[in-house]
Amino acid sequence: MATQFIGLMLAALIVSQAFTFLISIDGYTRKFDAGVKADFISRAASVTRLLEALPAQSWEQALRASEGSYLRYWLSDREPVDANAWRVGALAQLSRPLDRSVDPGGKLGWAGSPAPRLPDADDVATANAEDPWVIPGPYLWMLTRPTKVLRFSGSRGYGYRTQLDDGRWLNAAFYQHDKGGLWTSRSLMSLGFTALMLALIGVFIARRIARPLRNLATSAEAFGRGQNLPPLSEDGPEEIKRTAQSFNRMQCRLQRFVEDRTKMLAAIGHDLRTPLTSLRLRAEFVNDDDIQRKMISTIDELQSMTEAAISFARGESVREETRVIDLEALVGSICDDQSDLGHPVRHVEGAKTKYRCRPDNLRRAIRNLVENAVRYGGEANVYLRHTASAVDIIVEDRGPGIPDDMMEKVFEPFVRLETSRNRQTGGIGLGLSVVRAAARQHGGDISFANGAAGMQAVISLPREGCVEAASEPKNYLWRLEKRTRPGYSAQASK
Repeated sequence: MATQFIGLMLAALIVSQAFTFLISIDGYTRKFDAGVKADFISRAASVTRLLEALPAQSWEQALRASEGSYLRYWLSDREPVDANAWRVGALAQLSRPLDRSVDPGGKLGWAGSPAPRLPDADDVATANAEDPWVIPGPYLWMLTRPTKVLRFSGSRGYGYRTQLDDGRWLNAAFYQHDKGGLWTSRSLMSLGFTALMLALIGVFIARRIARPLRNLATSAEAFGRGQNLPPLSEDGPEEIKRTAQSFNRMQCRLQRFVEDRTKMLAAIGHDLRTPLTSLRLRAEFVNDDDIQRKMISTIDELQSMTEAAISFARGESVREETRVIDLEALVGSICDDQSDLGHPVRHVEGAKTKYRCRPDNLRRAIRNLVENAVRYGGEANVYLRHTASAVDIIVEDRGPGIPDDMMEKVFEPFVRLETSRNRQTGGIGLGLSVVRAAARQHGGDISFANGAAGMQAVISLPREGCVEAASEPKNYLWRLEKRTRPGYSAQASK
């Protein structure tokens, strides 16, 4: 944001300066030309008065002493009537080196340069072909002696003629090789200083706007992973302040909604215990043993489903603190616990991975997948895989897999692929619902795929939760060569 803001400000500065330059350049050129013309005529008038005060034999010496790098004087016997012919002759006079008294070494040449930059003769002859001799205004020429002036080489040169007392004509030619410009070193320095100040102001403003937006994005990401965060600071510009207030209200409402739902389910579960207990007592008085057994079994199933639903809802809303753990160690501890129970669970060790999560919630999800793999696939192989965008927890088994049309349905509560009514083999049907809820609360998800040699379940967690980068597992390549698994999937829920 800071880069874009500064870029836009500098672009606006450049565009505004360009428009100012385009608007000012015409007026600047006119004023500059008018000033040069006035100065030239004033110098010519001074030289004319000087010649009037000197004897005629000293005129040539006085004219040579009055010449400069851009200025030449000469005398002619005839009146210069043809303006174009005079311009060509003026170019020849401008090419003449300065007098030795002005340039003793004879090295300066025209305009103080050994290689003077004079206009082309053809350009001088054609640039002002239609411009005749004109009488200067009275505010420019203060003498009573009549005179005329003209322009040559566009507006870069000026000519002058007047008749002296002895009948000869005084001529003067001035050529301006550099008209100057608005973009001087001083103006460029001023523009650079302005751009620097605008850039500093832009950085300050952009950071003031971006800081609360960055905090909002971080809080939204963390809240999406189920973390309980304090309210955002409601400061900054008015729009950012209102956004932070809206986010805080949304977070509070969602938390209240989850709490109210959990309380409602807990109340329902508590209220159901009384009629279920009453039904169980009444079932004890049934004389038919077969009917009594079926009734008690049904009551037990209802009670188990109620308790599981309450536990599931409470588990989703529990406020477990987020902390940094070693994800590799967490997975290894789950596999060790299952191995201690005699289950065929193998953990492929990898690099230490520091991850920010809610470990109890994640432990429950991984344990459900491992138990499903053992129950329905006969074994479980668990390892971590690091990708550019995620950290994957992979659970492999050799089970028959999940039908494609049931891939999504197995996440629904109380959906079981095991068709028996036995809770010991089929469970309640909330196992994968718990796994998906835990994965999504951490900002990730779970995916399945069936393979030729078995199944895989992949819990993908966002890499943003990693505290430090982890290297590749030591035996990961060996494992790929040892066992090729064409697909990924998960087992049926409990």
